[in-house]
Amino acid sequence: MNVAKPSATVRYTAMRVAVFVGCLVFVALLVHFKIVPAGLGDANAIWVVLLALVLSAPLSFVLLRKQRDEMSAQIVTKVESAKARLEANRSQEDGAAG
Repeated sequence: MNVAKPSATVRYTAMRVAVFVGCLVFVALLVHFKIVPAGLGDANAIWVVLLALVLSAPLSFVLLRKQRDEMSAQIVTKVESAKARLEANRSQEDGAAG
């Protein structure tokens, strides 16, 4: 049975979302237990989301370096392949036209 390996981009994105959700839960708990201020007035949800974004960005940068490198390599390979196909098509058209 051949199981397809998920693309590096999908894997990286899923892990990035997981890091954000983890930060979101962490920040929500900190706000709930009044360790971190709850924001101004009705801005509580926005405050929690923004703080989670600020925390998850550097964490993702450090923790997901390997996955980001794999995704980048996969994208470069696909772009080079597309360029090679385009060049091959051009040379066939030039040969047929001449």
